[in-house]
Amino acid sequence: MMIRLDGEITDLLPGIQALTPALGITVSREEGLLVRVERSGSGLAAGLDDGEAYIRYEHKHQFYRALGLFVQHARNGQPFNMKEQQHFAQVGPMFDLSRNAVLTVDSFKRMLNMLALMGMNTVMLYMEDTYAIEVEPYFGYMRGRYSPEELKEIDDYADQFGIEAFPSIQTLAHLEEFLKWEPVSYYKDTKGALLVGDERTDQLVERMVETATAPFRSRKIHIGMDEAEELGRGKYLDRNGYTERFNIMTAHLNKVLESVRSRGLQPMMWSDMFLKLASADGREYYDTDTAIPDDMAARIPRGVDMVYWDYVNTEREVYEKLIAAHRPLGNRLVFAGAVWIFNTFGVNYGLSLGASDTALQVCKEQGIDEVYATMWGDDGNEGNPFAAMLGLQLYAEHAYTSGKPAWEQIAERVKFCTGIDADTYLLLKHLDETPGAEPDNRKQSNPSKFLLYQDVLLGLFDKQIEGLPLDAHYAELGERIKQSRTAGLRQDEAFDVPEKLCGVLKLKSEIGIKLKAAYDGGDLEALVRMAKVELPAISEAVGQLRAVHRALWLRTFKPFGWEVLDIRYGGVVNRLETASVRLLDYADGRIARIEELEQERLVYSSANRFNNRGLGWCSYYYRMASPNVFYHIVNPF
Repeated sequence: MMIRLDGEITDLLPGIQALTPALGITVSREEGLLVRVERSGSGLAAGLDDGEAYIRYEHKHQFYRALGLFVQHARNGQPFNMKEQQHFAQVGPMFDLSRNAVLTVDSFKRMLNMLALMGMNTVMLYMEDTYAIEVEPYFGYMRGRYSPEELKEIDDYADQFGIEAFPSIQTLAHLEEFLKWEPVSYYKDTKGALLVGDERTDQLVERMVETATAPFRSRKIHIGMDEAEELGRGKYLDRNGYTERFNIMTAHLNKVLESVRSRGLQPMMWSDMFLKLASADGREYYDTDTAIPDDMAARIPRGVDMVYWDYVNTEREVYEKLIAAHRPLGNRLVFAGAVWIFNTFGVNYGLSLGASDTALQVCKEQGIDEVYATMWGDDGNEGNPFAAMLGLQLYAEHAYTSGKPAWEQIAERVKFCTGIDADTYLLLKHLDETPGAEPDNRKQSNPSKFLLYQDVLLGLFDKQIEGLPLDAHYAELGERIKQSRTAGLRQDEAFDVPEKLCGVLKLKSEIGIKLKAAYDGGDLEALVRMAKVELPAISEAVGQLRAVHRALWLRTFKPFGWEVLDIRYGGVVNRLETASVRLLDYADGRIARIEELEQERLVYSSANRFNNRGLGWCSYYYRMASPNVFYHIVNPF
């Protein structure tokens, strides 16, 4: 399609030129369909009627959504007139850039192209220690940290679409990866929390705030401060004696806010610690009965936006009660939901879409006008944000729909903005939404990860999956993913790893159960076949998975962090080889028994299908791979 844009478009041209390949259009000054571009006082509009074509927009970012809508509907040649109002003042994703998967600048640009077509207008960069601080060489050392120049390039690219990029950092806890270094131990209170009240810590925070915000146009900064339960329980306790965590936190928060405000910045922070400290046991965040006492509310600093994060609830009453519980904090409220790519190789779309759909409807009703879709990368980040685009599309369509957006609208838009069918994205949920899991995987089972990493001789999760046809499930799923692929489309590469993972799990899911049964039954022929044929076949499939995962990682992320997954894949292959050796030693009489297979299989945890809590969940690779000691923390503080 060739179009000729008429109007004041000088400021829009860089963004238009960036999007023309994805849109499949040519913009000409002299030829093509004439499209009048005008600023509007209210929302956006696009239309084609009686040969008259137009795009109207109120804010810069709305132009690119309107451009996409125009192209999407003009292709069929039928008249149309569309108008949309934006119901969230700010909407966008939060990318976790702190748990090994640091997006390259080029990957960030590719992501921003799709966000622009969706109509997003903000993006949060979560960086614990992955931005360079000139006088802190250990800050982000060997972790793929961004240089100021890289962050500026990301900000410049986002700005051409009218998208506001800004940093989300940590100024209190969640700094384990920096504080692990012995040369900076003087900053450390506990394993992950800063030693507050120390002058050197105050100076560090000053440098954090200055360095993280300098590359960005935005005056916003997220200062973190979530999940700081260990605050004041290490060196701080030794120096100062017992002090209420609330008092420690508010004193430190006030110092951070001094640094932020002196630079003219607008801060936001996670809200959970205040609700936890006000709860009955001092730890519960989702307690709908929590009430902020008046004396606590009076001491909470004002002028810092509180970010209420909620990734799991699907009932509107829960959101209504928890929003009400936040009101006494006395600050503007922001909401952060999630697209669940964390602790899985897929996307838990069942929980993500259900929880987010309800949350966003309640946010509109409650007047919360700034929302984010977090995509955390817990425990090494096997997931991929490009697989999460259907979830981001849900947020975008909610932003431009007064009520609940129709599924057909979401599906049409995600196909246009990414090139991938909604049903193809939804296949990824079945990596974890397997036989034995709860409907929509609301209990957050993650068998795609623990079945890959669990040891075939130890079978830590075998009791939880026994009797379930998981080999067949993954065989069928792998074929469905393969048949749904869109050849030649860049976004399609996000399905490389899920497809190859199914190739592993169709062989490996139930192999531990079969091994145990053959051993207990004295079936030496079966044990030999497994040792010589089945286990080597699994090892070969793991090698294929690793190869495509490595290629995708190095195209998407900086190389730092891949070594973790390389080591994990190597561990799977090495343990398969050891299992083969031990089976053959037993079959040939060189050993009298295989002690690992003598052990009774127990359920892994209280989260299992026998008590309707899902198929199983584990947050940590090292607990999936072995019940034995990977490392021993003598002093966690």
